[in-house]
Amino acid sequence: QVQLVEVGGGLVQAGGSLRLSCVGSGRTFSTYGMAWFRQAPGKEREFVATISWSGGRTSYADAVKGRFTISRDNTKNTVYLQMNSLKPEDTAVYYCAAGTFSDSQDAFGSWGQGTQVTVSS
Repeated sequence: QVQLVEVGGGLVQAGGSLRLSCVGSGRTFSTYGMAWFRQAPGKEREFVATISWSGGRTSYADAVKGRFTISRDNTKNTVYLQMNSLKPEDTAVYYCAAGTFSDSQDAFGSWGQGTQVTVSS
C-alpha cells in the first residue's frame, strides 16, 4: 500500500486553471498506475483521468478531455492534474488513487484524503 496526500485545491473562477498534486510515500510509487477521481455534492464518485506507471499511457473522462492533463514525476513520487478552462460543474472533492491503469474505482487500493475544488460562475 502507498499513502497519498493531495494538495492544490481551492476556489477559482470559471475559465481559470488549477494544478493538483498527489504525493505518494514509499519506493514502490513508480510501479503503480495512478488516477484522479472526483465526487460532487450529492453525486457518486466518478473517474477523471488515469496514467500508467511509466506515464506512457493516459486516459480521460469525456467531461474533462481536452481541458485536463494528468502527468507524473516518479523521481518525486508525484502525480499531477492540470485543470484548465474550469467550469462550475467541475466543482468537487478530487481524490488521487494508486493501483493500475484503469477507469474503475475497484482497481485502486490506496486513496488520498481528497482536496476541494470549487469553481465559481
